[in-house]
Amino acid sequence: MVDLAKGHIKALQKLEKEKKGLFIYNLGTGNGYSVLDMVNAFEKATGKPVPYKIVPRRVGDIATCYADPKKAKEELGWVATRGIDEMCKDSWNYINHK
Repeated sequence: MVDLAKGHIKALQKLEKEKKGLFIYNLGTGNGYSVLDMVNAFEKATGKPVPYKIVPRRVGDIATCYADPKKAKEELGWVATRGIDEMCKDSWNYINHK
């Protein structure tokens, strides 16, 4: 969540500078993670088991999906600095400290 917050701040600064227009950016790492990767990272971040079932792919499910952050880097000077474990830990800390 820290990377995401920093990306939003950079986008707001651009919007304030430009004063008009629509700007769309992907604030991702450029690396895809599986659902199981996310489950494992959240278990590590929380110290708690995350219940899940492995089932067949649903009709219409896509094989992969990830953001290309190139435009955010070029136009905002923003890049993700945290990996999956840190991202999940940041999210968990945010939820626990509201």
